Amino acid sequence: MIEKEPVKVLIVSGSEKGAEYLLGIFSPPLFEPPCVANNAGEAKRRMAQTEYDIVVINAPLKDEFGTSFAADVANDTYSGVMMLIKSDIFDQVSCGLEELGIFTVSKPTNASLVYSASRLCLATRARLLRAEKKNESLLNKMEEIRLVNRAKWLLIQNLGVSEAEAHRLIEKQAMDMRQSKRDICVRLIRTYEN
Repeated sequence: MIEKEPVKVLIVSGSEKGAEYLLGIFSPPLFEPPCVANNAGEAKRRMAQTEYDIVVINAPLKDEFGTSFAADVANDTYSGVMMLIKSDIFDQVSCGLEELGIFTVSKPTNASLVYSASRLCLATRARLLRAEKKNESLLNKMEEIRLVNRAKWLLIQNLGVSEAEAHRLIEKQAMDMRQSKRDICVRLIRTYEN
């Protein structure tokens, strides 16, 4: 069995009682001892220093209700975001947040429900990180294609070879020099564009 790193949690709660309740749910060994902030400003400062797996917002906060902060976290990070909202305004607030991928929980609530929501936050975070990796890989492939095409064009222009011959030259140099096509193309571009 693979041993997992403890989950990093940031609890943002305008009420000390709410923070204490949440601290009891997010306890070791599955979770690192959580960090606690009592307002969005403090939470933003903590997030600038540390990347959190889950951010739990117990609304309202001391400096804002918490929806704006939750939206910022969801849009700017890969953290799973959960927001606890009083039941009398839950339906009004949760609809807009759920569209952003923020898990909303009506309070009063129970530990089991908050724990389950935290697992969903982790699953969402894992999916976002996989998508980011895939996106990065595709961007790298696109960049390599651009470099290869630019290098081929320069070989065609400067050596008078066909596109197929230019492609073979790049591949042969990469094989002979035991370098990537990307490195060969960068070198060819520098050579012929200077």
